[in-house]
Amino acid sequence: MDSESNGFGVCGCCGPLRPRYKRLVDNIFPEDPKDGLSKSDMEKLTFYAVSAPEKLDRIGAYLADRLSRDVVRHRYGYVVIAMEALDQLLMACHSQSIKPFVESFLHMVAKLLESREPDLQVLGTNSFVKFANIEEDTPSYHRRYDFFVSQFSAMCHSTHEDPETRTRIRVAGIKGLQGVVRKTVNDELQAIIWEPQHMDKLIPSMLFNMQDADDLDRAGHPSTPSGSGQDGEENPAALAENCFRELLGRAAYGNMKNAVRPVLVHLDNHHLWDPNEFAVSCFRIIMFSIQAQHSHHVIQQVLTHLDGNNKSTPRVRAGIVQVLLETVAIAAKGSVGPTVLEVFNTLLKHLRMSVDFELGDSSRRNSSSSASSVRGRESDERIVQNAIIQTIGFFGGNLPDYQRAEVMMFIMGKVPVYGTPCHTLDTVKIGHQGTKRIQTMLLSSLIMVTSGFKSKSMSSALPPPFLDPLFSISLMEDSELRQLVLEILHNIIDRHDNRAKLRGIRIIPNVAALKIKREKISKQDVAFMKKHGQQLYRHVYLGCKEEDNVHKNFELLFTTLAVLTIELANEEVVIDLIRLSVALQEMALNNEENMPMSIRCGIMALVAAYLNFLSQMIANPPFCQHVSKVIELRNMDAPYLLPEHIFRDKCPLPQSLDKDDRQLYFQTADMAECLAGPGYNVERLSIPYIPQVTDEDRLTRRKSFVDTISLQVDIMSSSLPDKQSELAEEITFETLKKAIDTTGLEEQEREKRRQVMEKFQKAPFEEIAAHCESKANMLHDRLAQIFELTIRPPPSPSGVVSISAGHTQHPSVPVYEMKFPDLCVY
Repeated sequence: MDSESNGFGVCGCCGPLRPRYKRLVDNIFPEDPKDGLSKSDMEKLTFYAVSAPEKLDRIGAYLADRLSRDVVRHRYGYVVIAMEALDQLLMACHSQSIKPFVESFLHMVAKLLESREPDLQVLGTNSFVKFANIEEDTPSYHRRYDFFVSQFSAMCHSTHEDPETRTRIRVAGIKGLQGVVRKTVNDELQAIIWEPQHMDKLIPSMLFNMQDADDLDRAGHPSTPSGSGQDGEENPAALAENCFRELLGRAAYGNMKNAVRPVLVHLDNHHLWDPNEFAVSCFRIIMFSIQAQHSHHVIQQVLTHLDGNNKSTPRVRAGIVQVLLETVAIAAKGSVGPTVLEVFNTLLKHLRMSVDFELGDSSRRNSSSSASSVRGRESDERIVQNAIIQTIGFFGGNLPDYQRAEVMMFIMGKVPVYGTPCHTLDTVKIGHQGTKRIQTMLLSSLIMVTSGFKSKSMSSALPPPFLDPLFSISLMEDSELRQLVLEILHNIIDRHDNRAKLRGIRIIPNVAALKIKREKISKQDVAFMKKHGQQLYRHVYLGCKEEDNVHKNFELLFTTLAVLTIELANEEVVIDLIRLSVALQEMALNNEENMPMSIRCGIMALVAAYLNFLSQMIANPPFCQHVSKVIELRNMDAPYLLPEHIFRDKCPLPQSLDKDDRQLYFQTADMAECLAGPGYNVERLSIPYIPQVTDEDRLTRRKSFVDTISLQVDIMSSSLPDKQSELAEEITFETLKKAIDTTGLEEQEREKRRQVMEKFQKAPFEEIAAHCESKANMLHDRLAQIFELTIRPPPSPSGVVSISAGHTQHPSVPVYEMKFPDLCVY
């Protein structure tokens, strides 16, 4: 043993004096490297190493020294034998003393990886992979893998001129990275691998190979070179994807940021957001690989990246939003965490920014940029907006009902409504066109969120903070917005999916054949209709008389009435709906609003279609007979009052509607007689329906700027004395006779008093309160107009009018410029 310990100072030519471990190492190398490793001598060396583990570090150092010389001298056969011997020793020895041997082993692997020879690089990588699969008993405090991360990452980006060799090097690099991941991620002492300087090399190397194969597939070339004989495991893209999945699957919560950020940077650097197929596939891999509770962290990263790209091109932003759609679609099925409202808040902010960009481009249409490029950017912004709406709708639609209700309230709070403070979206800068665009898009997203929403009670699905602004939008002078509001109502109210059976407005011959699903109305829904029923009827009534109504508006109004009947109608609600129908019929006949004939006929057709549906739903034969009789007469004499005719193109319209032809219209007395009996309070049918007037009319029945000025001029001009009205009325015998005969007036007064008393005795409390409130509101409006005319200074001669906070403001005029009436001047 002494000779062994002192063998380092003896001349190499004295073989018997050399240490035993050196002799054993030398014996495994044959004279001709083609003969390969000597198995018998290798067994002796292995037995010696196992018997004397304290010699492992010297064996490793000596093997490393021989391998370094052989690499320099290009004796690659001996290099292969040395690495094979190292591998066998490494696999055979598992003791505390293996640590110094590992250092020698890693030093030899590093030597091979540094060489320019692809075969040696592959050889070193294979040895490292074998080492990575060994589970060590004790952790290593001083071992670092920085060099291997850098070298393997460089191999993943190999640009060797020979395709087959290039693929071999890349596969080796990916396998090496996979070995580093397996060796380090489970070792708490090697947490340094998750630091940015290492992740910035690991992640892009994997994505580069995945992307390279994706580009080859798009170009129509196979991802594996022909003739290489490689199976699926030797495919760089497949290996890189497996390594990527394995790395993400081992990521803890604190490491998610460092793991996801390099992916976003790589997609930016390689311009992979447009087109974004590769970006979408990457994040699908991420979402399916990480632990479910970490999903919201990835969503947060994408949202932050979207904020950072707010000045990028529209297609880049659209690509990021579509990636976000994929991530939230997967995350919504599991745990989304606290980022639900943050997702919507960020998306709504970018929706507003997209509208700003689009309107800004349209305002610069006549600037230096060409009109075609401006139109192209506008269409690109539409892509961004549609992607945001789809993301909002899809994400909200996949949430559980309790979270979906919160999201509905959140989005509704972002919809700008005229006359109400809107803190979230500044509608002053974007103007009327931009505000309408935002309203349309947010309501479209609400349709997607509410699709499939099932609530046990209407009071929880339609609370006042949601219902009031929704109804305010339904009074806008825009048919598209009103259609969206009605579709949202349908999604919420129709809990049994009966709308598909009611598609289109028509006279349904047999409602029973539709097999409509319905349940008995609950006490909560009865209370909801008592509280909000008048509000629902009012908005249907006002929505019918809009002059810009088209066929779809009447279809949606018919569906609204039908769904209300199916889901929320008890005997009291049925009477109210009949009163509403009669009021709509009277509105079309009297035409106090000067509506076009097409709208009047459309209302009459709507009433006919709905009463036909209602009469069959309540299964009242006399009522059905009365409705059928009126419809038959209309078919013969007035087909333009039926939906099958009036909503056809080029339907001939009458000059006027004959009120005296009573058989063509539904009569209140006949319907009351049909419904007489237990269950229905037919006395209420004699009370005409009057919609309540609320503050919404002043807020949402807005006029354009010109209409507002003309309205003021009309008021001012009407306050001036009219010369024609000053002319004395022509006195005739009939005039004197009417003045003397007061019996008719007294009779009319008594009848009016009787109707008022009957109304207060029989009408429901909600309707009486609405009637009184409407009178109070009308008085308040009239007083406000008077005060505005009397207190406001007169307009300047230039007629300049400014608008601030929704009110017109006239600049003050100097006294010497004011024009006073002649009687005030002396």
